[in-house]
Amino acid sequence: MKGNDIQDRLIDFAVGVMELCDELPKTFVGRHLGEQLFRASTAGAANYAEVRGAESRNDFIHKLGVVRKELNECLVWLAILEKRGIGPHEQVAALCSECDELCRIIAASRKTAEVNAKKERMS
Repeated sequence: MKGNDIQDRLIDFAVGVMELCDELPKTFVGRHLGEQLFRASTAGAANYAEVRGAESRNDFIHKLGVVRKELNECLVWLAILEKRGIGPHEQVAALCSECDELCRIIAASRKTAEVNAKKERMS
């Protein structure tokens, strides 16, 4: 998968989270969970833009780790919403699935970069 495709998916994911947040109840719990999820989802997309401008392979690897951490945080907030039954179930489930897929893509990219970095050091 190319960098532009991943960036587009991360942006689409963040927009989907924004739409979900608009549907959450305006209670203390709904606002808190929505704000946390909103921040983590938009941070994932923004940090991926930083990945694409990395100054070195090590910087690239580190920044991919930051993106993965933000996406993992999203998975936790989505799981809490799902477990508590807050928000439209289908929408939460779809976002969970997309976030999990994005986590796997980012993890695979990082693993590949780490293998390539190791090969460079050995040659």
